[in-house]
Amino acid sequence: MQIVTVDHTNAQVYANLYQGYAAEFSKIIDDKPDENGLFEIYPKLENKVTGYLLYIDGVPAALTAIEAKDVAHFEICDFYVLPCFRKNKVGKQFITQLFARLGGAWEIKQVAGADHAVKFWRDVVGDYTSGQYEEDMYQDEKWGLVTRQRFSQS
Repeated sequence: MQIVTVDHTNAQVYANLYQGYAAEFSKIIDDKPDENGLFEIYPKLENKVTGYLLYIDGVPAALTAIEAKDVAHFEICDFYVLPCFRKNKVGKQFITQLFARLGGAWEIKQVAGADHAVKFWRDVVGDYTSGQYEEDMYQDEKWGLVTRQRFSQS
């Protein structure tokens, strides 16, 4: 398992994996590809948004986009594990390594209808924090009704 930051040398790998992620969520958020069959990458990996790729045995297996909202305050914008790697807690290991690496406070949101994502994040954050996290639902200006988990670590 290797986690690498997305830069110009591997941005195309991120873009390729992102298409599977966007297609999977397209039915939930009513997103459609452009005339070339490609989904727009949102958010773009620039400014305060950093992308990370997970490789298993040299094969790209997952991606995440994390926004640094403030000093040591992060939001997970996107998170995707390829279906063929969704076993053995690969996604959980990927993100918990990033939680530990980056430290600070975290916020994760799931759009209404993404029940599998809510279940995943409750499991991950619950285990990582030993249940010491906050969860609420609110109306996000971009995504509508979302479920949100928040926690801080020293």
